[in-house]
Amino acid sequence: MKIREIMSQPVIRIGADETVEVAARTLTHYNIGALPVCGSDGRVRGLVTDRDLVTRCLAAGRNPSNTKVSQIMSGTVVGITPDLETGDAAEIMGRRQIRRLPVLENERLCGMVSLGDLTRAEADTGQALSQISSNIRKD
Repeated sequence: MKIREIMSQPVIRIGADETVEVAARTLTHYNIGALPVCGSDGRVRGLVTDRDLVTRCLAAGRNPSNTKVSQIMSGTVVGITPDLETGDAAEIMGRRQIRRLPVLENERLCGMVSLGDLTRAEADTGQALSQISSNIRKD
């Protein structure tokens, strides 16, 4: 099965100059855990997650109202193409220990795929989930 068959679209995105407060409200409104950070040309510049908001903004003592998304986003983003096989995407997620992948066509954002999307598509995600979960501490 190809990624284009299961990817979420349209993609909710945010600009790098928006505030963390806007990002938090957007994540809450759409009940999602990550936002691709895109330029006006549709190219992905980074990714900001709900965890980034907590660890890089709140826990760091920054004010969400005047902290820009660009200051807390992950700048290195692993993207995939819509024609990639779902099993290959699961392998990438497992190897990189990531839960979401932007889908890029002609270097522009066209969708998002999550581990949940792969699971619902009955892709072979057991190994990916195992690798992603392997770094969770059991205290």
